[in-house]
Amino acid sequence: MSHHDIDLSLMTPVFEEYGAQKGALIPILQKAQGIYGYLPPQVLKLIADRLRIPLSKVYGVATFYSQFYLERRGRHVLQMCDGTACHVKGTPSLIDAVRREFHVEPGGTTEDGELTVEVVYCLGSCALAPVAVLDGQVMGRVRKDRFIRTIKKRIAAS
Repeated sequence: MSHHDIDLSLMTPVFEEYGAQKGALIPILQKAQGIYGYLPPQVLKLIADRLRIPLSKVYGVATFYSQFYLERRGRHVLQMCDGTACHVKGTPSLIDAVRREFHVEPGGTTEDGELTVEVVYCLGSCALAPVAVLDGQVMGRVRKDRFIRTIKKRIAAS
């Protein structure tokens, strides 16, 4: 399904569930992201139209909260912490290794859509530095070679 071929009918049950409830914008956005994996522009417009609120308000909420994504993400999401402890313990070299191995810049997704790489600035696990999270699984005291192997295995297994 290309960027232009978004099946908006998938939103029908969401609107049936929430109807015209006041304050339903965030749960509707959450459901939409669950359906599409991100919030395509066509879906944001549909939500604005159905809720009879300005598109700018829908967009404002979607961009305010970090849980929402306006661009398609990979099947696997890698977050690498680059807070102070992790930075000192080697995150920059991990970022370089991921960049070289998977041909993806931080904040980007591989061309095949398999991996999205995000740099975050604290995962709250400083004692385990450097820390990364792959598909919600925390990895502590990460070492470059094992890290790259783990990512490759996860991608190959899906």
